[in-house]
Amino acid sequence: MTLAKKRILIAKPGLDGHDVGAKVIALALRDAGADIIYTGLRRSPEYIVKIAIEEDVDMIGLSILSGSHKELVDEVVAKLKEADADDIKLFVGGTVPVEDHEILKKAGVSGVFTSEMKIEAVVAEIHRQLSGAT
Repeated sequence: MTLAKKRILIAKPGLDGHDVGAKVIALALRDAGADIIYTGLRRSPEYIVKIAIEEDVDMIGLSILSGSHKELVDEVVAKLKEADADDIKLFVGGTVPVEDHEILKKAGVSGVFTSEMKIEAVVAEIHRQLSGAT
């Protein structure tokens, strides 16, 4: 399994200042062969989408621990649509209650990954999504 030639943006939207999880997943995806772009902390949905388009990414990963995942996902999805870039896949990682997983998927998220999941499982699912496998 390789993510070679795949470009993934890892972003920390909102005011959350904790990025260890984002860095861990970024390193795991890099080790699987993906090109990783990391935006740093406290980025706006507008900025995230702008960078995703400029960097021609295949997927955006949002790391959200603040509890504002529904609002931030809605904003990123809206900005992607406005920019005619809603073909870029989107996943969310962080502190997301189970009852919100389906809400996020209906909003346009392809996967929700929590800290209880094994890194290998997250990487495998991202690979599956980007390879078009079912």
